[in-house]
Amino acid sequence: MYKPKTTVTDQSIVEFIEQIEHPQKREDAYQLLDIFTETTGYEAKMWGPSIIGFGKYHYKYDSGHEGDAPLVGFSPRKAKISLYFATGDSEREHLLKDFGKHTTGKACVYINKVADIDVDVLKALIVQSVEFLKKTYPDH
Repeated sequence: MYKPKTTVTDQSIVEFIEQIEHPQKREDAYQLLDIFTETTGYEAKMWGPSIIGFGKYHYKYDSGHEGDAPLVGFSPRKAKISLYFATGDSEREHLLKDFGKHTTGKACVYINKVADIDVDVLKALIVQSVEFLKKTYPDH
């Protein structure tokens, strides 16, 4: 049976952030921690070894695959900072037009540093993602 790798852990978020080698990326991680916490109202939790997540929802796909995931989150990776928002909502694409310097993958939005983006748009993306996921997966 499939067991998800990305589950909530009791790892310290501050210890995780303090292990980030690059000082600017470490500073950005603390800034994002404040922004996500303030905007969501959720306590930050480590998901797996490297994702800082906020809130939780339970998903179940038509394939039968199901699990838990954070409503939103971020991961200060070596190359770029990954931001995790809901996919499948057209509002996300609309907001990203005014977000600033970023690239996107299937599920992630990647930034180099917080100074490259519009923090108000980041807050709007966080709110939009949380609302979309709560509406899409109302059971949790």
